[in-house]
Amino acid sequence: MVHVLLVEDDERLARLTSRYLQEHGVVVTVAASGTDALVEASRHAFDVVLLDLMLPGRDGLEVCRELRGRTDVPIIMVTARGEEADRVLGLETGADDYLPKPYSSRELLARIRAQVRRARGKAGPTSQPVHVGRLMLDPRSLRATLDGKVLNLTTYEFGLLRVLAERAGRVLSREQLLDLVKGSADEVFDRSVDVHIFRLRQKLEPDPRNPTLLKTVRGAGYMLATGDET
Repeated sequence: MVHVLLVEDDERLARLTSRYLQEHGVVVTVAASGTDALVEASRHAFDVVLLDLMLPGRDGLEVCRELRGRTDVPIIMVTARGEEADRVLGLETGADDYLPKPYSSRELLARIRAQVRRARGKAGPTSQPVHVGRLMLDPRSLRATLDGKVLNLTTYEFGLLRVLAERAGRVLSREQLLDLVKGSADEVFDRSVDVHIFRLRQKLEPDPRNPTLLKTVRGAGYMLATGDET
């Protein structure tokens, strides 16, 4: 399932765009301002952000710059300002694509799907191993090692650890982890993220009660320490 953050202050356009995307299997969250967009982005892990350039208060360029500073989510800038200078500025600020208004809904959907494929590694070569200090994860074989020793992880535990490793040094909330880790309904709802973190610590930490690798940030979430922090 693809989850899109649509940042658009035109209520009618936001409604029509949301309806079309939802009819094609896309989950849409709408934010009517730049401030609302940043709040939503801190609460959920989106697959794509559709960002209008002309917004009340904080404009699209400012929002794009701040989003890019905290996440690598694909950003498609959507605006009535189609001059080359605007497109270049948007791309240089961190947008991945630029779509001028008025646009075709079919083209918008195609661009969203292209960005999702690219972000998930389906448009290029197989994902490369992830190295964080003494930890190595190979997404191709679902194999993880610590100090060269293979860790006996479930598929969901591997996915959770991979999400944390790819964002090492960043704090992820429980909600963000649930959004980012794709597992079965049983794994997501019957056991909490806390339980999976507890089990990972049993396999990663010499003293799970005093973790140095997989840390809790009180009131915020969890973070995998970088090699320099362990």
